[in-house]
Amino acid sequence: MSAPEAVTRPRVYLVDDHAMVRSGVRAELGDAVDVVGEAADVTSAVEGIRATVPDVVLLDVHLPGGDGRAVLDALRGELPSVRWLALSVSDAAEDVIAVIRAGARGYVTKTISGPDLRAAVQRVADGDVVFSPRLAGFVLDAFAASGPAAAPAAADPATDPGLDLLSTREREVMQLLARGYTYREIGSRLFISVKTVESHASNVLRKLQLSNRNELTRWAATNRLL
Repeated sequence: MSAPEAVTRPRVYLVDDHAMVRSGVRAELGDAVDVVGEAADVTSAVEGIRATVPDVVLLDVHLPGGDGRAVLDALRGELPSVRWLALSVSDAAEDVIAVIRAGARGYVTKTISGPDLRAAVQRVADGDVVFSPRLAGFVLDAFAASGPAAAPAAADPATDPGLDLLSTREREVMQLLARGYTYREIGSRLFISVKTVESHASNVLRKLQLSNRNELTRWAATNRLL
């Protein structure tokens, strides 16, 4: 009988200008990751990330000598394998949009719990996109407003055949689920009951042959539906 495969822990680099925050993040991440370095400003962050080439950079938005976007702009083209997750006290739309446009794979606020932060880092390391639920809407609204005029969703050709199986309402529920909204939040946005949301969510997963929300988020990102 073969030995079980060892779990590979994401190699993480921390960028935040407050030492106590970095210490707290290290403690919350615990043994779920390998922290390979940390920095408090743009210059040292660029140098440290370049030297260590981590799997994930946990990046604060506001830093001495610039901001999180400056770090991304300096390294994203040079280090395409590195994934970036913004971790900030700010939930301002302009901050969220700026780092996502620069190439971050997600944005969570510092109110996030330890287990949720560990899960977010692992998901970004695995190639998913991760947002605190309220923040996803900022990004999608911004890209919709700045992009070329689009045809109605029902007229768009599906990038995956399964998309054609979804009703208009199921598509709406699917996108909100993939963006991280809870059933209650989806019901509030769409003016339907939580039970109806649950029914639509079940139909979406069944029609797309997916098992859970993580798979749905990955599917939506692959098909450019986030």
